[in-house]
Amino acid sequence: MDVVELHRRAVAEFVRQVAAVRADQWGAPTPCPDWDVRELVNHVVGEERWTVPLMAGRTISDVGSSLDGDLLGDDPASAADQAARAAQDALAEGIPRAATVQLSYGEESAAEYAYQLAADHLVHGWDLAVAIGRTAQLDPEVVEAVSSWFKDREELYRGGGAIGARVDGFSSATDSLIGAFGRDPAWTPGHTAVALLGAAFGAGDVDGIMAQMTEDCVFESTSPAPDGARYEGADAVREQWRKLFAETPDPLFETEEWVVRGDRAIVRWKFSWASDDGSRGHIRGVDVMRLRDGKVAEKLSYVKG
Repeated sequence: MDVVELHRRAVAEFVRQVAAVRADQWGAPTPCPDWDVRELVNHVVGEERWTVPLMAGRTISDVGSSLDGDLLGDDPASAADQAARAAQDALAEGIPRAATVQLSYGEESAAEYAYQLAADHLVHGWDLAVAIGRTAQLDPEVVEAVSSWFKDREELYRGGGAIGARVDGFSSATDSLIGAFGRDPAWTPGHTAVALLGAAFGAGDVDGIMAQMTEDCVFESTSPAPDGARYEGADAVREQWRKLFAETPDPLFETEEWVVRGDRAIVRWKFSWASDDGSRGHIRGVDVMRLRDGKVAEKLSYVKG
């Protein structure tokens, strides 16, 4: 399959998924923790909008900030479709004549650029599908072509911070590719909630913590022994975190490992604080969580020793 056709097929699936987004899903979480559905779609549409001037020989400086901000307007499906068609036309014209483009890292062939775009559309098409509760129907031939292309570029992408740690252990070609791009093929909205919860604990951000918990959430603390204390409802749970961060000298939570399966999650963490002698004391523990509607409904905490 030539790269123009590869790009066309990858883009077609993405545009199809955009058209299926319901009005109440644009703020839903995605496998990209920093983006909700609208932000993810806006990112991909932005890539397509950049394709036309870059294929015409313009530089990043030439384009400047003209494509910053929201590119979706009131009709994201139409915006995605129109941007995709324009990008496809530009690639179909430029690739046969061996055009080059000026990217952030320097000059690149238009064909290599098209592979990058196809891969991004393929993976973000999967991101979008699972975020809105649909089945990602990834073309097996596109998966095979992108997998072959990505094999020699995976570590370059990861070293540059473009993708997360590889997730292994899958038999299907599609799941293996998704895992290579740092996604868990079993992703649910709960994955994003757990990731954002860990980041908020690391920052000592009580508002951020509570944003990932349900209004009727339950928290069981690690003390007093042997059973801990139980707090029910967002107000009671919020107060425990406020007191912990306010009363602990230089508190720091660090997530060491986490796993989400269905509506359950397990997080292994380290909590440290400043001691009077200048050293840091710490404990290690585990949270057993129950998830509901993409948020944490129950958080039961246990510690070593």
